[in-house]
Amino acid sequence: MKVKGIMAAAALGALLVCGASVLGVTPAHAAAKPSEKMSRPVALKLQAAQKAIQKGDYATGLSDLKQVEGMKGLHSSPYAEHILNQLYVFAYEKTNAYAKLAPRLEALLGDAWSTPQQTRQFTVALAQIYYQLHNYPKAIEYGNEALQKGYATDGQMATLVGQAYYLQGNWRQTIAFEQGLINAAIKSGQKPTKQSLQLVQSSCMKLHDQTCLLNSLEQLVVYYPQRSYWQYLLFRTFKSIKSDANLLEAYRLAFAVGVMEQPHEFTDYAELAIEAGSPGEAESVLSSALKNNVFTDAHAKAKAERILKDAKMRAAKDQQDLAHTAQLAAKQPTGNSDIRVGLAYYGYKQYAKAIELFNSGIAKGGLSNTAEAHLLLGIAQLKAGNKAAALTAFNSVKGDPTLQRLAALWTLKARSVG
Repeated sequence: MKVKGIMAAAALGALLVCGASVLGVTPAHAAAKPSEKMSRPVALKLQAAQKAIQKGDYATGLSDLKQVEGMKGLHSSPYAEHILNQLYVFAYEKTNAYAKLAPRLEALLGDAWSTPQQTRQFTVALAQIYYQLHNYPKAIEYGNEALQKGYATDGQMATLVGQAYYLQGNWRQTIAFEQGLINAAIKSGQKPTKQSLQLVQSSCMKLHDQTCLLNSLEQLVVYYPQRSYWQYLLFRTFKSIKSDANLLEAYRLAFAVGVMEQPHEFTDYAELAIEAGSPGEAESVLSSALKNNVFTDAHAKAKAERILKDAKMRAAKDQQDLAHTAQLAAKQPTGNSDIRVGLAYYGYKQYAKAIELFNSGIAKGGLSNTAEAHLLLGIAQLKAGNKAAALTAFNSVKGDPTLQRLAALWTLKARSVG
C-alpha cells in the first residue's frame, strides 16, 4: 500500500507565506498570535530549508532542518516546531524515508496547528506507513482509530488492519476483527469480502481449531463456493456414515456440488440409487460421468456402462407403471410408499410430483426414516427453485446426526450467493 501526498505541494508553498509573516516582513506580523512567533534566526533557517526542499534539493533542505534542531530558539516556539515537522514530513516523503517520517507525522498529529482534515489524513497515512515498516502494533493502533472515527471508509483500511493482526501472529484477534466485518456486511445485506473470509479460515488453521475452521468454510461455501471447501466439509461427513441410505444421501450432495471425482464414487452412487428405487437418478449420474470421461480405466468404464444399461431398463419399465404405483401408495395407511414413489419421480426430475408425494408421506406418518423424508423433500424443493420451502424442510431434519449434518450442508447450498 503506497503512501502518497501526505504533504501536498500546495502546502509547501503556503509555508513560505507563513515564514514571511513570522519574519516580520509583512503586515500580517502585527496580527500574528503570540504562539505563532519564532525567533528571526530560526525563521530564516526554516525558510532556507523550505526553499531548498521546494527546489528538490532534499539533502540541503534536510541539512538546514538539522541545524534548526540545534538552535536555542526552536523549543521556545511550538509553532516553529510545527513548521519544522511539516518540512521534515515533506522531505522524508519525497525521499521515501518512511521510518524517519512517521515520528514527525505523529508530532504533527498532536499539535495545535493541524486541521481536522489533516488529522484525518495523517492518521490514515500513519497506519499505512507503519504497515509498510512492518510495525504492526502501530499500524493496528492508527488503523483502528481511522476506522472508529470514520477517517477511512473505502475498505482498504479494514483490509490493512486485518492483515496486520494476521502478520503479527495474533490469529484470535484476526478472527474477531474479520468476523466483525463479515457479520456487519451480512447484517446490511451485503456480501462479505472473500479476503475477510479467507483470513478467518487461515487463522483457524493456524490455531488448529477444527470447529472454527468448519464454521469459516461454511461461510465460504455460501458466499464464494469453491470445490476445495466443499471437499473438506463433505470429507468429514463421509467419515461418519454408517449406512447405505446415508451414503446415498451424501453422494447426492457431493454430486450436486461437483466434488465427486473418483470413478467408483459414481458407480457406487448409481448402484445405491437403483437399490433405493431411483433408476432415473442413476441414469443421470452415470450419463454425466461418461460424458465427462470420468472412467479412464477400461474395466471401470465397462462396469459403468453395464450399470447404466441396467438403470435405463429399470427406468423404462418403472415409468410405465409409475402413475399406477403412486395411486396404490396413496391408499396405504403409512407414508413409506409415498416416499419411495416420490423418490422415483425425483430421479426423473419431476420435482413437483416428487414434492407432492413427499409431503403426503410425511403427513401420513409411520415412516421408517422421517429425517430422510424431510431431507428428500428439501432437496426436491431446492431443485424446483423454492429455496424458502427447502430451508424449512432442511430445518425439520431431526434425529439422525449424519442426516442433520447433510441437511445443514444442503442449507448452505440453498443459501449460496456465489
